[in-house]
Amino acid sequence: MKFVDEATIHIKAGDGGNGCVSFRREKYVPKGGPNGGSGGKGGDVVIRASRSHRTLLDLKLNPRHVAGRGGHGEGSLKTGKDGHDEEILVPVGTIIRDAATGDIIADLAQDGAYCIAARGGRGGKGNAHFKSSTHQAPRFAQDGEPGEEWDIDLELKLLADVGIIGLPNVGKSTLIARISAARPKIADYPFTTLRPNLGVVKTGNYKSFVIADIPGLIEGAHQGMGLGIRFLRHVERTSMLIHMLDISKDVAVTAWQDFETVNGELKAFNPAMMEKPQIVVINKTDLPVTRERLAKETKAFTRRNIPVIPISAVTGEGIKELIAKVAGILKSQEAP
Repeated sequence: MKFVDEATIHIKAGDGGNGCVSFRREKYVPKGGPNGGSGGKGGDVVIRASRSHRTLLDLKLNPRHVAGRGGHGEGSLKTGKDGHDEEILVPVGTIIRDAATGDIIADLAQDGAYCIAARGGRGGKGNAHFKSSTHQAPRFAQDGEPGEEWDIDLELKLLADVGIIGLPNVGKSTLIARISAARPKIADYPFTTLRPNLGVVKTGNYKSFVIADIPGLIEGAHQGMGLGIRFLRHVERTSMLIHMLDISKDVAVTAWQDFETVNGELKAFNPAMMEKPQIVVINKTDLPVTRERLAKETKAFTRRNIPVIPISAVTGEGIKELIAKVAGILKSQEAP
């Protein structure tokens, strides 16, 4: 399934039905009178969050959505039928913006949350509505009001408790496959992960939590380099981060330099992200070269009182300690 996390769509609420100009014409009724009914209300465009939807691909392919118009009023004081609403289902975590101004219309962060993105026009009044003692035979009625119409931007931000961040190919997908039922694509080349993968982790002493591996960030990501801003936004909703490092390859670059590179991108994109708790892990301890460099590479973190958890996402070494640490942080963030 292709992952699509942005879409621009055109929405049009239904126009209100026109009021009717009509007069009673009944046998044996000596005096007639206006009896034109009012038009029905136009349908609304409603956007609803649903866990059954995971991407915005359907909306990308079908960008136009129109609600039903209200029926016209009829004689005998018959009111026109209201137009049908147009319901659009989006993934939980979708933000709706006015495409022209960028203003946020709604943030659908919960399953079932909805907003009326465009309101249908009111139906016009029929001539019976305008009858009075001084105007007993009005020969006019109102037209229905047009429904609201505009373009809106949809932006999906994944809802995960924990985000796994790091440079490309440090083992984020392997870790999520190890600790959850998720089965992401894994290969030894940059940007294997082209869309965030979600997994549910079950622990013995804490409720389950949702974890997401965020595609690798590189220097300049906040300016769109690599997979860039497209995936940085998914980090914003997480409660905490696992910062994964790999010291098995480039001996010229230290783990601390990689740590600062990724955090620099987070800070440049949104400084508030630096307030999220981070657990630093050094992956691939199953490799001899990682074992050899581990003590030296962790010194920079130790001097700054930043704990480091060595793990192997392949063999499972250190995974229990990591999950326990994550569960403890999440539990401490809960409201008392």
